[in-house]
Amino acid sequence: MSEQTPHQNITFSLAGADAQAQTGHGYLALPASGSGPAVIVIQEWWGLTDHIKDVTDRLAAAGFVALAPDLYGGSITHDGAEAQEMMSKLPAEEGARMLAGATDHLLGLDAVSSATVGAIGFCMGGGFVLAMAAQQGDKVSAAVPFYGVGQGVPESYAGITAAVQGHYAEHDESYPVEQAREQEEAIRAESGAEVSYFYYDAGHAFHNDTNAIGTYDPQRAKLAWDRAVTFLKEKVA
Repeated sequence: MSEQTPHQNITFSLAGADAQAQTGHGYLALPASGSGPAVIVIQEWWGLTDHIKDVTDRLAAAGFVALAPDLYGGSITHDGAEAQEMMSKLPAEEGARMLAGATDHLLGLDAVSSATVGAIGFCMGGGFVLAMAAQQGDKVSAAVPFYGVGQGVPESYAGITAAVQGHYAEHDESYPVEQAREQEEAIRAESGAEVSYFYYDAGHAFHNDTNAIGTYDPQRAKLAWDRAVTFLKEKVA
């Protein structure tokens, strides 16, 4: 059964919000210095879990002002079937609207030293990373999808101006590696953006150290994470 997560410490206005849904919620983590470049962290289909909070904290420890929007409004689950249902009930346009609001909120913070944001996301969040980059244009300077799947994946990559670094698994049953390679080439062809994809001898969600589906690979997770952090530091300014 789904439950509520305590990992909400900010609210922000939604882009184009109507009277019934004016605010979103999320988890914000600041670096020890008090300021730094901005990064949006986008959750897996499980929700804004302890793992996503930890990823956000790790980015803050690396010097970023990191914000994880809560796309499910507080609900989390540890059940795959329920996660699938929760993801299916999140319209792509609603997720995009929330990410747009989170982007504007983050760029408006005094603690943020960059004029753009980076975006990193996992599973469902990896799909939304690409959608966010396509829709937000020059506001996003670095997009890092980890094995992105779900309805968040955009139909067109033409709007992407951000540099893209993808991390995909060669044994991913949720998103076969052939599709990931096709996606890499489509982004490069449609957007003209800088694109680099890495492929790992691993399964889907190999970065999730809670081992939610039994595919966590610590060695490859560290390699992918180090690449991603270095990339974000180079590109977000």
